[in-house]
Amino acid sequence: MRVFCGLGTVRLSSRPTAVAVGNFDGLHLGHRRIMGRLRRLSVARNLRPVVLTFHPHPERALGKRSVAMIDTLDQRLARLAEAGAEAVVVAAFDRAFAGLDAADFVLEVLAGKLKAQAVVVGRDFRFGKNRRGDVAGLRTLGRPLGLRVQAVPPACVGGLVVSSSAIRRLLAGGRVEEAARLLGRPYEITGKVVAGRCRGVSLGFPTANVLTGNEILPDGVFVSQTVWRDRVLPSVTSIGTNPTFGTNPVSVESHVLDGSCRMYGAGITVRLLHKIRATRKFRDAAALAAGIARDVAAARAHFGSEG
Repeated sequence: MRVFCGLGTVRLSSRPTAVAVGNFDGLHLGHRRIMGRLRRLSVARNLRPVVLTFHPHPERALGKRSVAMIDTLDQRLARLAEAGAEAVVVAAFDRAFAGLDAADFVLEVLAGKLKAQAVVVGRDFRFGKNRRGDVAGLRTLGRPLGLRVQAVPPACVGGLVVSSSAIRRLLAGGRVEEAARLLGRPYEITGKVVAGRCRGVSLGFPTANVLTGNEILPDGVFVSQTVWRDRVLPSVTSIGTNPTFGTNPVSVESHVLDGSCRMYGAGITVRLLHKIRATRKFRDAAALAAGIARDVAAARAHFGSEG
């Protein structure tokens, strides 16, 4: 998959495209419906499947509010590649782009830069200056250009409309199992294993300390899977400030259940499967070690019940 960082870098072949437009943060079940429609449309009309996404998030770029992203940009790109995109354009969402008139967006960006003959968007898609454009307007503007527009309705799970904002709320509350149902997969934290303070070793539970770019780090102790060198290892992961040892920055520490692995310096992924408990302050290191032992037993019971 080719990645173009900015509209000015786009160099596509003469082959026309089908373009999916959106933030696609988390690539949840609703996004996957859009990507499925993009793939089918591309095959049916012999078009190249392309995704136009944005970085940073539009609301963050415009200073309206802070948005904690579900995925890092690298995670998003990897998921889009797995979903069938042949090229992804990461547009810088700045005030100049935000000020682009809806008609100019269709003419200059979609039909011009991206050579689109078809566009796939969510049913509630908005675009152009002050978000004045909608799906009906996109169809009207695209018709004289021969631009076919397909609007995909949202996915629903248990009566809840799947959205990135709903998933962010669930993750912020540590409700990782509910978030996984909307994502269609467990929430994942990726990063590099770095040196820690070796407290886990002294407690009898060595951990991989993960330096991550993920922005949503739900507080608590979780049953998890640690993915390292294509191995999926049952684990327990603690996310928090280690309050037993005073005031500390938030850390992500994963303990592999069956044997220690030499992960230092490696890139790993931690999948959060089930919350065992909230982070708490223990009276001393011995009480903390006993608490971790209970967490490990709970994780073993979880994985045992799966088998």
